[in-house]
Amino acid sequence: MDYVRLDGAALTLVFACVRGGTADLTYCGARLPEDEVIADLAAAGARGLHESQPDIAPRPGLLPERKGGWSGTPAIELRRGGQRLETDFKAKDWSAGSASIEITFSDHNLGADVVVIWRITKSDVIEVECTITNLSQQELDLVRLAAVSLPVPRRFDEITSFAGRWAGEMRETRRELAPEGFSHKSAGGKPGFGGGNWLILHDGASGEVLGAHLAWSGDYQTCIDCDPPGSADGRAVLQMAAAGDAGLGCLLAASSIKTPKAVLALAPDRSALAQRLHTYLRAEILPRREDWSPRKVHLNSWEALGFDLSQDKLMALAENAAALGIERFVLDDGWFGGRRNDQTSLGDWTVSADVFPQGLGPLIDHVHTLGMDFGLWMEPEMVSPDSDLYRAHPDWCLHVDGRDRPTMRGQLVLDLSRPEVADYLFAALGALLCEHRIAYLKWDHNRDLFPAGGRQTGQTVALYALLRRLRDAHPLVEIESCSSGGARIDYGILRFCHRVWPSDNNDAIERLRIMRAWSQFLPLEVLGSHVGPSPNPITGRRLAMDFRAKVALFGHMGVEADPERMSEAERAILAAHIALYKAWRGVLHQGALHRLDHPDPGVTGLIAVHRDEALALVAQTTFSPVFDAAPVRLAGLERHARYRVTLPEPWPGKARHYLANAGQWRQGLVLSGAALMQHGIALPLTHPETALLIALERLPA
Repeated sequence: MDYVRLDGAALTLVFACVRGGTADLTYCGARLPEDEVIADLAAAGARGLHESQPDIAPRPGLLPERKGGWSGTPAIELRRGGQRLETDFKAKDWSAGSASIEITFSDHNLGADVVVIWRITKSDVIEVECTITNLSQQELDLVRLAAVSLPVPRRFDEITSFAGRWAGEMRETRRELAPEGFSHKSAGGKPGFGGGNWLILHDGASGEVLGAHLAWSGDYQTCIDCDPPGSADGRAVLQMAAAGDAGLGCLLAASSIKTPKAVLALAPDRSALAQRLHTYLRAEILPRREDWSPRKVHLNSWEALGFDLSQDKLMALAENAAALGIERFVLDDGWFGGRRNDQTSLGDWTVSADVFPQGLGPLIDHVHTLGMDFGLWMEPEMVSPDSDLYRAHPDWCLHVDGRDRPTMRGQLVLDLSRPEVADYLFAALGALLCEHRIAYLKWDHNRDLFPAGGRQTGQTVALYALLRRLRDAHPLVEIESCSSGGARIDYGILRFCHRVWPSDNNDAIERLRIMRAWSQFLPLEVLGSHVGPSPNPITGRRLAMDFRAKVALFGHMGVEADPERMSEAERAILAAHIALYKAWRGVLHQGALHRLDHPDPGVTGLIAVHRDEALALVAQTTFSPVFDAAPVRLAGLERHARYRVTLPEPWPGKARHYLANAGQWRQGLVLSGAALMQHGIALPLTHPETALLIALERLPA
């Protein structure tokens, strides 16, 4: 037995490797003392055989297989000639540095090696990936290879998973990690609204959490196999794998296939988990994050004009946007080809002469004259049957020869794995970006990938390649990933994008829940958060501008409504909140985000803390059962520091009548961090649709 220890700043992993046997993770937790005797640690966790076990207890370890009596899901499945192969991979060799280990497993009979790499990144997040190589002279079909197989430490006894639908993403469910385990997958060619690609494991006794995610923009399979009979050692095994309806690919002689990366993070609580993952995204995933300028306030044309576009209407909308303090004007659907509705012209990425007789130039020039930059919507991966592109190249879409080509939203999917398709899109998009001053692309993806004919995995790889080509050619253009809202949000796509669209639903009450869930994994600066119209076009709910604007402020703020249809008072309130966002976005987009707990389930709270400043949002969505809500207790502050605390105006109309000491809240109260976190502050949170901001400035010692 060889023990290998890896250390991060606050994390230790201990692996036990047996040459010709298994490799296992025997410790995963807080950093151990430097002089910890690892062999004794492993011995302290060893278990003797019991009556209902094979004579040699199976160890699923880091590459679980159906051998030796273990009955869980195999991490690897290979076929040859349509027949499933029995595998027997044994640890052959390993090498390790201070923060990474590479273990080679070999099956000599099949002539295949699997290399498993575990790495602790500089952000104290764990990355895991696998590569399989066919060393034989015969083809192998790779049906499944898990990116990570994690023997789950026994202290984790609960799980939070996420589910959802269009306009209702990321609904949390916390449950016991029961004997039947957990299983979830997607089958639409993208992660989808189901949310099983994000998991949190909980230690119910200590509050410690372990987050897990597969950084992959295609289909996935996630499962947790428990071991209630103790056939191994009672630990559950978490696996995350890319998936496709025809497997992951054909392994020719001497060829290899690599999995996407799985991401794991340990933290003492959910706020600390969010901060660890946000640090990781900012430092190691987001493209050139250190060079980003302040996140500009958007106005998107869709809710204001839909398909009813003209140059004059758009110029007027831009003028109204600039008057509010908007910094980026985004032209949404309807600007290209014959696109007067959603049944035509996808793929024809040329400016519509009907809408813009002089091209986009006059509108873009007008937008820049108003002090804003210009963004453009497109859906490059799709094609309309009623389009010049489809008529010229009907074979370019995903299809099965001789079978129907069913549409969704009146569109088909382009096969990006065909070089001529990728080249066409690169040229068409590149021509627009070269000809016009376009600072931002809203890249939409509204359709599932069917019939895929086994090409889902290749489609995702080709998408990444196309995005990489565009990023290299146009490095200053920001890209937003949208997929009918939140159906394709993952760390894989965020290597190429600057922003995601969490949901098509801008209803502020729904967005409070959606943004709280997404911000568990993603920092606020990549989460588009817009002020929508009232009544909301999806829920029909009417909400006050003050509430809508305060909720939108905690993210990458934008507006998706027509200022012309707002009252003068609403425009003034919105402009005031846009100014607040500009003043505080440095804190929101660089700070540590903490979740604020409150005994009233209708109250949602977040606070961002950065250096000497902090900003909190506290919102009540229901009608409180009590007049005097419990004080709001803040988080993330220095206990012995003193803070000037104010409530930035405007204040919500109803609540302001119940706010004591209004003058003092304007001038600022001075309180210690300990008092703010333990005692809290009393706020009027009785009425629904009440939101308040809390601003803090740390005073010199």
